[in-house]
Amino acid sequence: MSIKIQHEETESKGVYFVEVNGERVAEMTYSKAGTDRIIIDHTEVDDSMRGTGLGKKLVITAVEDARKNGISIIPLCSYAKSVFERNEELRDVL
Repeated sequence: MSIKIQHEETESKGVYFVEVNGERVAEMTYSKAGTDRIIIDHTEVDDSMRGTGLGKKLVITAVEDARKNGISIIPLCSYAKSVFERNEELRDVL
């Protein structure tokens, strides 16, 4: 199954998410803190997709976007924080 991570953003918030058959099975939400920083506040993966690495893929996608756009990330969500702790190569955006 190919996973397509989608991204939606408003003035103050954003979400990275994955839909399967029209149903959202994973999402990671964030709030914007000024123009150069986002705060990841929640990551959730449906039970049917647990253990697939989907949560980590959401965090990595946010990191790639942060690098492209020159912004930093504050991981308040405990899951996102653990991904940064375990993957030193992602920490350049902190």
